[in-house]
Amino acid sequence: MATLELSIEEDVVVAPVRRTRRLGLLFWTAIVWLIFVFAAAALAGMLPFSPTDMDMLERRALPSAQHWLGNDGLGRDELARLVYGARISLTVGLCAPVIGLSIGGALGMLAGYFRGRFETLVVGSMDVLLAFPPLILALAVTAYLGQSILNLTCILGVLGIPAFMRVARASTLTLARREFVIAAQALGATHARILLRELLPNVLLPLLAFFLLGVAVTIVVEGALSFLGLGVPPPISSWGSMIGEGRESLEVAPRLAFLPAIAMFLTVLSFNLVGDSLRALTDPRQGAL
Repeated sequence: MATLELSIEEDVVVAPVRRTRRLGLLFWTAIVWLIFVFAAAALAGMLPFSPTDMDMLERRALPSAQHWLGNDGLGRDELARLVYGARISLTVGLCAPVIGLSIGGALGMLAGYFRGRFETLVVGSMDVLLAFPPLILALAVTAYLGQSILNLTCILGVLGIPAFMRVARASTLTLARREFVIAAQALGATHARILLRELLPNVLLPLLAFFLLGVAVTIVVEGALSFLGLGVPPPISSWGSMIGEGRESLEVAPRLAFLPAIAMFLTVLSFNLVGDSLRALTDPRQGAL
């Protein structure tokens, strides 16, 4: 009996330790980098340089005391463009997944709860949307509607709806027949109350973890569109457009392409690390004995 109690106590002690170890050094390093990027984007207006002021006599100038990261091919301050580019990349990267989370999450919960023909209709429509190559579809719609931050955000948000719908539907399917939902139905709770009070809090955690992964993917897609010239219109700068402009100076000033590429790489990697860590914490299979 004493041996059994001792083993139980050891399991109770080891479980929190294992759960704590999941948030390791990489997780906190990613959090620090994201805080730095968000702070730089929020305080971009305090910079003494403008991202659009050109000085043709200082084209591709090396870093100096006045321009810490030098100037680009048109004599614009590289640091100012990098910081203001973070604003655009983060704005599109955060707002577009919100559209997918709101619409896709709602459709996924309704499909997983009501099932039947409604589920067939929702899943079929999402399969049709997934049948189109996302990047090609984004290129076509952007070329037709024109270049703007709003159009780009809406397009990427719509493309993210199927993924969020599938995550919400899968989570709802596993919860719809659980004891607490059946008990709520037996007590006469309405469908709206069950969806909002019983299912939504449990589905929201996996969706938020997937949201961070969606932010990382959206930043990459926005960068690809801007690199191809179909992202935000000039003179607005984003990391993707800066990489596209810097490729013309790779032999003379490779830093003009490498600096925004490194900033995008570290930001996307940080969102992925945070999203993976939160997904591991919210996945019930990770805590199974």
